[in-house]
Amino acid sequence: MKTIRFSIWEDGEYTWPQGYGFVPFLTGYLHEDNKERPCVLVVPGGAYYIASPTEAGIVALDFYHKGYQTFVLTYTTNLLGTIPLKDQPMRDLARAVRIVRSRSNEYSIKPDCIATCGFSAGGHLTASEGVHYNDIEEKNPLYSNVSARPDAMLLCYPVITSGPYTHEGSMQNLLGTNPTADELKYMSLETQVTSQTPPSFLWQTVTDEVVPVENSYLFADACKKNGVSFAHHVFSQGPHGLSLATASWAQGIFGELYTLDPFKYTIDAIKAGTANVDVSKEKLADLEREFPNHMPGNPCSREPNAEVSIWPCLADAWLRTQWSL
Repeated sequence: MKTIRFSIWEDGEYTWPQGYGFVPFLTGYLHEDNKERPCVLVVPGGAYYIASPTEAGIVALDFYHKGYQTFVLTYTTNLLGTIPLKDQPMRDLARAVRIVRSRSNEYSIKPDCIATCGFSAGGHLTASEGVHYNDIEEKNPLYSNVSARPDAMLLCYPVITSGPYTHEGSMQNLLGTNPTADELKYMSLETQVTSQTPPSFLWQTVTDEVVPVENSYLFADACKKNGVSFAHHVFSQGPHGLSLATASWAQGIFGELYTLDPFKYTIDAIKAGTANVDVSKEKLADLEREFPNHMPGNPCSREPNAEVSIWPCLADAWLRTQWSL
């Protein structure tokens, strides 16, 4: 296996004011046999506050071992909560899709078999890019003629709606505290599905206590109404954030923690006095306390879930059916 990592934005392209040196990047896990393969691009969740390592490399490696070329996107998040993200994460993902597709020969990828796979708020980002890909302007001539449309989407306990069943923290980090009605509708993705929306695989648990199960039902219903191919799996029980739901996940074995890089850049900027925003000592202490809690050796306070853990196999079978592989 070859592991690669690179920034998705070139010098001067990334202007997010609270990056503090961080630039969104892709981490790839590639087979080296030169066999052309389908691709899964993983988008971790974390309420648009972080990109959680619990839903990153371990997921990419699972699909790698199923025969895919895989990537993880570490995208722009809103650690300080002072500036809403708006469309920046969506632009990150669109650029990532374009890069992967444009380099399909280099990475031995089938260019028409690229799936995005998002969890929770990462599921919202994945679905947002999937319904709004035509709205995302690409100024770099290297990628401006490359489609940002995924060939399929895997939506894992996704945030979908800005309506009654929304996840308020995700929407606030994305749109701020006073979004307009138009912004809320644009990011309420069940209202944005068209016949051109990519085929979608959704899964969630009935007992999800953070993102109500109605979110996945809303998107599945919109797919059905618009003639979009979809599969929708609802498992009988389990908390939010189950990721792979395996024993190793439950033990806190997440692999590399590169998706937490924004924490390090932000904490360093605050300590150096270069954050250009007032950050209280309490907020800094919260960040420093929270950062180690995502480290290996801190097992999730959850149990593996055998019922849920089959979802990658279901998704694999569904993708291969969609793409006639």
